[in-house]
Amino acid sequence: MSISVENITKNFGKQIALDKVSFTIDKGEIVGFLGPNGAGKSTMMRILTTYYGANSGNAAVNGFDVKNSQSQVQRSIGYLPEHNPLYLDMYVKEYLNFNADVYKVDKNRIAEVIEQTGLSPEAHKKISQLSKGYRQRVGLAAALLHDPEVLILDEPTTGLDPNQLIEIRKLIREIGKKKTILLSTHIMKEVEAVCDRVIIINKGKIVADKKLEDLREADQQIIEVEFDYRVEEVLLQKLPHVVAVKNTGGFVYELTFSTDQDMRPSVFDFAHDNKLKTLQLSRKNKNLEHLFTELTR
Repeated sequence: MSISVENITKNFGKQIALDKVSFTIDKGEIVGFLGPNGAGKSTMMRILTTYYGANSGNAAVNGFDVKNSQSQVQRSIGYLPEHNPLYLDMYVKEYLNFNADVYKVDKNRIAEVIEQTGLSPEAHKKISQLSKGYRQRVGLAAALLHDPEVLILDEPTTGLDPNQLIEIRKLIREIGKKKTILLSTHIMKEVEAVCDRVIIINKGKIVADKKLEDLREADQQIIEVEFDYRVEEVLLQKLPHVVAVKNTGGFVYELTFSTDQDMRPSVFDFAHDNKLKTLQLSRKNKNLEHLFTELTR
C-alpha cells in the first residue's frame, strides 16, 4: 500500500489535533480527505510529509516509516501545501531549475513537468506575473519534478475562479492515473469531481471512510451542468428520466434523474444536439452531503 496510518495522535499543548487516527491508501487511489476547518487535515498531512512528528502511533509512505526513514519518505512524496510557497521574483523555469537542484534530478524533467502541468504558455514569465491558477500549476510542477509515487495536496483549489477550478481538477485527475493522491479539502464538490474514495475527519477523529460509488443512491442521481448560455428549463425537462430541473445561478443547472443509468452522456448529447457548449458536467453525490452534515455538525 502507498500510505499506512495507525493510531496517530498529535497534541499542541492541551489541544488534541489528531486522536488515534488510522487509515490506509492503496497504490493508484485518489482519496479525498474531507472535513471542516480545523478538523486536523493539514496536521495529518504534515506528519505524512515528516514536517511534524506525532506524539504516538505509526505512519509509513511506500513502506518507509515517517519517523525513522525521513529522507526516503520525502523522496517518495510530492507535496503541495495549502499556502503554496513560491519565490515570486523568480521566473517559472528558474524556480523549477532551483528545485531540480534540490532534488538532484535530471534537468530534462523541467520541460516534462512544464508540459504535463500545462505551464508552457506562461513558462517565460516571473511567478509574480502569474494568475492564482498558474501559480498552483507551478507548485504542482515542483511537486512532480522528482517523479514521486505519492502526491499530497492540501486545499489545492483554494482561491481559484470557476475556470481555474475546472482546469486544476482536470489536471489532478490526469496525474491520478499514474500516482496515488491524498487530497485535503473542506469542499465536497472537490471530492466528487476527482476522487474515488472519501475519508471524513472531524475534531481530530476519522468519522467515515467510504468509496464514493458506495454512497451513490441506486435509483436517483443529480447532474450539475454549466452551458455557455441560459437554457429554458422546459427544454431540459424533456430529457429522459428527469424529475426536477433547477437553475442554481448563471448558466448552471442542477438536474435530478430517477434512474440508475449514468445520465451524463445523455446531457452531453442534449447539449450537442441543441448547439450548446458544456463548460462543466459532474455528478453530485446527495448522500455525501448528508453524511458530511450528519458527521460534522
